[in-house]
Amino acid sequence: MRVLVPFDGRTPCSRLAPVLDSEERRALATRLRDDVLDAVRAAGGRPELLATEPVDVGVSVTVDDRSLSAAVNAALTGEPTAVVMADLALATPRALSRLFTASGDVVIAPGRGGGTNALVVRHPDFRVDYHGASCRDHRRRAHEVGATLRELDSHRLATDIDEPGDLAELLLHSDGRAARWLRDAGFQLSTGDGRVAVERHP
Repeated sequence: MRVLVPFDGRTPCSRLAPVLDSEERRALATRLRDDVLDAVRAAGGRPELLATEPVDVGVSVTVDDRSLSAAVNAALTGEPTAVVMADLALATPRALSRLFTASGDVVIAPGRGGGTNALVVRHPDFRVDYHGASCRDHRRRAHEVGATLRELDSHRLATDIDEPGDLAELLLHSDGRAARWLRDAGFQLSTGDGRVAVERHP
């Protein structure tokens, strides 16, 4: 399956600014992206990077610096296409295979907080809208165009890495490039108060 992986290389992982400086955020973002590309390939997908600036990652790259919704909609050609966000570093080939093979004109993998972390589009009239509570909006849009809709419940696809608290999920559930980079940067899990968090040591 054709798989679009949107990637904003200009100001990546901006909500991690409380714990990472700009160069560190860029370094982590590229590793998150590469982990996702690896998982897509291992699941049998054909990844295409939809990037805001040129980048050499060994896959087809389309440069489009418009908003996420505009860029993705321009790339939907009528061919069955998945869209998988570049910060889903917990995504495994098995989780992605479930997404790619799920039945439905539109298949949504909701993110925590109402977003849409991954989806499959098989209906020629469906268009994305990633602003606000996009999961709710995508349900409505599927209904409006008469598309059959399926929602996929997946912890690994629901977890994106964009807030400091998400780093604990990355350290807990991944052995990929991004998790290794975090460990090398001094981050480790902390369970001192009964809740799992991360702390950084020099």
